[in-house]
Amino acid sequence: MSENPNGNQQAGAQPRVGIVLVSHSSQVADSVAQLAMGLAGPDSAPATGAGGGPDGGLGTNADVIAKAAHLADSGAGVAVLVDLGSAVLTVKALLAEGDELPEHTRLVDAPLVEGAVAAVVTASGGADLDAVAAAAAEAYDYRKV
Repeated sequence: MSENPNGNQQAGAQPRVGIVLVSHSSQVADSVAQLAMGLAGPDSAPATGAGGGPDGGLGTNADVIAKAAHLADSGAGVAVLVDLGSAVLTVKALLAEGDELPEHTRLVDAPLVEGAVAAVVTASGGADLDAVAAAAAEAYDYRKV
């Protein structure tokens, strides 16, 4: 899990939506978080990778996801983007438990890379969770050709 220097805002700072990127690979999750924050600029919203299985290999891990969500949370909500099927199931299970993730945590249906960039840029501008989720979901419409 990447440690985000922009997470859990300084005293007096306006809380911003945090972004958690869940992948079966910790390297993918952390790299996408770094990419999104880098493109958002030096004052980016908090983004944290949450990848890999319990043994550090490929997979997903509920404890890693929950820790990342708490790290990214500054009080304005947390948007969670995922890569593949079991990551979706793990996040849905955490949301169903009700007490594992910060209040106002939302699973967002969006592509991981493009959605992460859109979410972090939008959150960095101070948008609320609804706007951040909408921006990430709109990334499905980005065409490359």
